Amino acid sequence: MTASAKSPRPAAVPTVQVDNERVTVTEWRFAPGAETTWHRHGYDYVVVPLMDGKLQIDDGKEHRIVEMGAGRSYYRPVGVEHNVINASDHEYAFVEIEFKTPQ
Repeated sequence: MTASAKSPRPAAVPTVQVDNERVTVTEWRFAPGAETTWHRHGYDYVVVPLMDGKLQIDDGKEHRIVEMGAGRSYYRPVGVEHNVINASDHEYAFVEIEFKTPQ
C-alpha cells in the first residue's frame, strides 16, 4: 500500500509484522479520528478486524460508515483507492494481509 497527502487528522500507525516475497502483514492502529490518508493498494488484500468498531471509508465518490466486527475478515482486489478513518470513540485496530504472489 502506498500513502500520500498531508491531513489535519492524526495518522493511523502501521506496524509491519511480516514482509517477504509472498506477503506483507501489517497491524494498523487508529486513535479516534485517525486516518490512513489516501492510498492505492498494489496487491489483493485481506483485512482482519481485531475488535468491534466503525470505520469511515472515503473512496472519492462517497463517505460511508462501516460497522466492523472482531474476526469478520474481508477481501479486496488490487487497485482499491481510499482513505480509512476511525469513526469509533475508541482506539481501533485491524491486521491487513497483502498478497504479493501472482494469482
